[in-house]
Amino acid sequence: MERLSGLVRNGGVVVLSGAGLSTESGIPDYRGPSGLQRNAAPMTYQTFTGDPVARRRYWARSYLGWRTIAEAAPNDGHRAVARLQRGGLVTGVITQNVDGLHQAAGADPVIELHGGLDRVVCLGCADVTARTALDARLRGANPSFAALSGGINPDGDAHLTDEQAADFVVVDCDGCGGMLKPDVVFFGEQVPMRRVEASFALVEAAAALLVLGSSLTVLSGRRFVIRAAKLGVPIAIVNQGPTKSDELAGVLVDAPLGKTLLELAELVA
Repeated sequence: MERLSGLVRNGGVVVLSGAGLSTESGIPDYRGPSGLQRNAAPMTYQTFTGDPVARRRYWARSYLGWRTIAEAAPNDGHRAVARLQRGGLVTGVITQNVDGLHQAAGADPVIELHGGLDRVVCLGCADVTARTALDARLRGANPSFAALSGGINPDGDAHLTDEQAADFVVVDCDGCGGMLKPDVVFFGEQVPMRRVEASFALVEAAAALLVLGSSLTVLSGRRFVIRAAKLGVPIAIVNQGPTKSDELAGVLVDAPLGKTLLELAELVA
């Protein structure tokens, strides 16, 4: 903690956060301790757009999972990051999360690398609308849908059997009748280049990169750690369990994030 606080106290820190930061808000991660019981493969863009049955199953699961995402509150880790940003020590936040909890804690601006579940995009006319509006429409179209979920995934996808989802009614775009999709990057879909470029620009201008709650298994996030290492930018990782880039970090902290980041914020205040 002394080495970590010394790094952050110098300022110019860019944060790269992953699902592990939100576990204390009740949202499980993919590969950390709370993700070990995941029992459904993530939806791919190709399956979502090409398979009506799979799309109906996704929306049924997402309809239930959205309740947990919408009701989740920022934890000490999110609040600590926002505090460090307000104090001028954190100059940028890049998150792989789609839950909006950084913003809810007061962080601004935040680059949502994989988008946000609070928005829905039409694949026909590209109109973007609020998830709350879609939720109201889905409630109206499914007044008797009462399937019980066995838990959710980090992307808001609840656990349901095919039988439970069979009668769910999917709604389309109000404007053009096109296919609706959460405004998030599915597996098999490319992160918009402008977000990638903006994230690289933050890392290249950073005095330090602080990775929070990410196993860095997916290249989508790990590429920023690789870039920082090539540029000689000091890297610190706070995570529960090993990551795929531990060898690139000068500081490693394996501990619960909320408590650790709260302590960090106090030390550098």
